[in-house]
Order: sequence, then structure tokens, then C-alpha cells
Amino acid sequence: MRLSTVRLPNQRGTAAARLEGDELVLLPYSDVGELLASGDDWPERAAAEGGERIPLGTASLAPVIPHPNKIVCLGLNYATHIKEMGRLTPAHPTLFAKYDGSLVGANDNVVMPAVSDKLDWEAELGVVIGHRTRHVTADKALAYVGGYTVVNDVTVRDWQHRTREFLSGKTFESTTPVGPSLVTPDELPRGASGLAISCSVDGHTMQKSNTSDLLFDVASIIAYVSTIITLQPGDLIATGTPGGVGAGRDPKVFLQPGQELVTVVEGVGELRNIVAREEL
Repeated sequence: MRLSTVRLPNQRGTAAARLEGDELVLLPYSDVGELLASGDDWPERAAAEGGERIPLGTASLAPVIPHPNKIVCLGLNYATHIKEMGRLTPAHPTLFAKYDGSLVGANDNVVMPAVSDKLDWEAELGVVIGHRTRHVTADKALAYVGGYTVVNDVTVRDWQHRTREFLSGKTFESTTPVGPSLVTPDELPRGASGLAISCSVDGHTMQKSNTSDLLFDVASIIAYVSTIITLQPGDLIATGTPGGVGAGRDPKVFLQPGQELVTVVEGVGELRNIVAREEL
């Protein structure tokens, strides 16, 4: 099953929707996050309920989870990225956070902040929590996954490196596309392992890897984070990016206004976003 959050016409807000063929079937929830939070039987209701249909080709997709309780991100989780950034292999997951104001939809513009011209790409597998959990062990963690999505953790590099903490470069408004759908685990390999992941800019491939190369896999990430804090339905985890980012190149390369950023995770979906300079 594939679930999206759709912007309704005539300023009617948003709605969760189930993909059927080339149509989105609207569900009686304001977004996919509300659906996941509605009870542990949400998969059954998401599969059975439905009303108005919208052609997928004309739909405006919001971030699949517009307002997660938490957005937890991993840095340094592919060996190729660790090497290009000149860092040591971490013994534990490197965690940082974002706020929901940074999120945009699968085909929305990515906004280049007026204060920087060092905007960089980071293709990532996203994990959406489907059921509340705390202190789960790795062998049981995948039972709490609601589904998987595509994330590009677009980063303002000069602001990221102002301090040792990542946050300031990671959560500028309207920089992080998420979507197009939540894909339930039954449609993918266990733990979403073995999936090709890539990022291109104006048709030129910049990143190409596989989710089997994650240093910390999905189950171990969930176990680790749930030891720290309770994970809630709709929480989003961005699992880290492979090598090939602009800041890791010689010379460095950054995004420019008007460029098209395409992010793909095999079997999960595709993001297509145009870079637009912020207007003050």
C-alpha cells in the first residue's frame, strides 16, 4: 500500500490518500500522520476506507507526514560519505534533528536561503514510525515501521559548519523534500535493504549507492533512538546519505537556482524539485 498527503483544491486543506493505479483515493484523515496516530489498526482502515478520487497526475503532494512529532536524522551512515567528509567511522549513530518547517512536498520547490549559496544535496531513505515504541530491541524493531519514503536532506553547508552542531544548516525553511508516498513494508525487502538510491542534478548523477551499505541499518537505528525517547506514530527518521555530496567534491559543487534535483529510492519513489532562491 502507498499512502500520500494531498493538497485539496479551493483551499480545503489536505487529506490522506491511498494510491490505486493512477488515482489517489481520499481517506477521512487530514494527512498520513493523523492516519498513523489514529490507532494500531490504521493499516486495515487505510486499505478499506475511501471516498473522492483525484488523478495522480494532477495532484499536489504535501510532505507525506507534514507535521511529525519528531524528525530524527543520521549523519555519517555510509562508508563512502564518511570517507569523503574526512571523518572517523562512528561507534554509535550520529543523530541530529530537524523541524517540520523545513519539509516540502515531492514536487515542491527547494528554497535556497538568501543568506547562503552553499546548498548541497543528500539523498536518503526515510523511515516512518507506525506504532508507538520505547526500548525496543533490534530484532523486534521492524514491527514498528509504518513505511518508507524518500528524503533529500538538503543542507546549507556554511551554516552547518559554523559550529560543531549540525542543526543550523539542516533545518532552514522549505529545504527538505519528503515523499511522494509512504510505502508499507510488505512492498519492500525486509528493512528496505538492498534498494538502489541516487541523486541527480540537471540530469547528472551525483550520488549512486544502495541501502544495504548503511553502517547502522533501520532496525538498529530504531532500537537506538527508542532507547533515548519514545517514538510516536508519524515520526520520521532520515537514515543518512551516501557519498557524492557537493561538499565532498574537489572542487566543491553546490546547487544553483533553477536546477532540478531528482532523488530516487528504488521501489519507494522519486522526488523532483526545482531550486528557487528565497525572496525577502
